[in-house]
Amino acid sequence: MLAATARVARDLDLAEECVQDAYAAALVSWARDGVPNNPAAWLTTTAKRRAMDAVRRERVLRSKLPLLVEAEAMVDEVAMDGPLEPVEREPEDVVPDERLRLIFLCCHPALAQDAQMALTLRLVCGVSTGDIARMFLASEPTMAARMTRAKKKISTARIPCRVPGAAELPDRLRAVLAVIHLLFTTGHTAPSGASLVRTDLMDQALHLTRMLRDLMSDEREVWGLLALLLVTDARSATRVDADGRLLRLEEQDRSLWDQSAIAEAHGLIVDGLRGGRPGRYILQAAIASLYAEAPTYDQTDWPQIVALYDELLSVWPSPVVALNRTVAVSMVSGPAQALAEIDELEKDGRLERYQYLPAIKADLLERLCRSDEAAIAYRHALELTSNEAEQAFLAERLANLNRP
Repeated sequence: MLAATARVARDLDLAEECVQDAYAAALVSWARDGVPNNPAAWLTTTAKRRAMDAVRRERVLRSKLPLLVEAEAMVDEVAMDGPLEPVEREPEDVVPDERLRLIFLCCHPALAQDAQMALTLRLVCGVSTGDIARMFLASEPTMAARMTRAKKKISTARIPCRVPGAAELPDRLRAVLAVIHLLFTTGHTAPSGASLVRTDLMDQALHLTRMLRDLMSDEREVWGLLALLLVTDARSATRVDADGRLLRLEEQDRSLWDQSAIAEAHGLIVDGLRGGRPGRYILQAAIASLYAEAPTYDQTDWPQIVALYDELLSVWPSPVVALNRTVAVSMVSGPAQALAEIDELEKDGRLERYQYLPAIKADLLERLCRSDEAAIAYRHALELTSNEAEQAFLAERLANLNRP
């Protein structure tokens, strides 16, 4: 709805207002006349009509305001209500999907990349501001202020609310890939709520990535993102048991993993690695593929995973990547070595609000039989965690520390 309305309104704030007005109108109209056969079409049409009315009023005001000082002109223009000039057609053949089109629109290079991603996740994907804040390790008021500033910059800088042409797409691809990856991550492990997984967001991200692959078939990082999502999604059904309890990788039934998705991902990774030095998504997919292709957890190729993490850090020096690497390091060099690297990440400070740092630290301490310190780390992780399934998992781990 927002994507379709924005193309008429040419203004994100106006488009949002018109969509909200359409919902408000539905509450009245549907209660009186019944729900229409196609509610989505009704809402979208209503929002677009309101946007066209607003654009018409603005055009009339701009063209006739100088004449308001003349009484005769006022009489002549009272009946001004002609048809709205047709909206310039967007290059639909360039970006064929409404949602993907709006993602490219929001990922304008004039905005900071964090602002691009946050604004797009909120407007296009419907992710709550609180969940976006958790993804960016920021407070909710801080994230809300960032998005407000981004929208204000779009307005004050007169950034055109239009779909970029084919030549402009590569400049925005990095941000678009990051948005889709974050959307999938939000579905893979929901930042808040009762369920660990939100399959609707994962499916949406996969759908968008497949369309992006069709649109930009020569971009290896698009192949890499698709491979990463496929191999990660392949085991989503086994991440919780029948009661919704989170299962660790070593507890999951590998016979239930989607082997066709894993095979498709493997082909994309091999093709991506042949084309030169790989980027972050190809490398992330290769790491995930090694986890998925191992016959058992104990047979995982941990040294190769550490080597891939080292390469990933060279192209994407992220503290989250360094943290994830410590898990593989603990399997190759032992938990003490991994714990030393965790200590360095704590001193860095950038992961202060990231719940997985104390969670991984607690596991390492537990493996070293340092139960009292592990308990402190588990409690810290619990304080930072908002997802109920993860909270239950951490609480269980904490309770088990005191058992023989």
